[in-house]
Amino acid sequence: MTFLQDSSQGSLQENSLVLTGVVVKTPKQSTSPAGIVHSQFSIDHKSSQNEAGLNRQAFVRIQVVVTGELSRLTRELVVGQGVKVSGFINRHESRNGNPLLVLHAQQIQMIN
Repeated sequence: MTFLQDSSQGSLQENSLVLTGVVVKTPKQSTSPAGIVHSQFSIDHKSSQNEAGLNRQAFVRIQVVVTGELSRLTRELVVGQGVKVSGFINRHESRNGNPLLVLHAQQIQMIN
């Protein structure tokens, strides 16, 4: 096992995720009191990953949050649409106070 040590100050600031998946919840749009448009939808990701020389099935359903001009593009998304989402992860709380890990999109690409 190899561990890499990075002594740079910014090393604890990395937070990026690229995930492909299928839209499973139709985007819901809202506008903040400041006039900023927000959109939320969910995607399912399924893949086969290699871990310690063995194939492992990976599955995740994650909520995607889109803010600003990019959120207007989500109007074109429909359930079943393939997407590639790039962004960062953040913790949100559900209505009942449970922690949720969400993907804040910085780029969305539709996949046929």
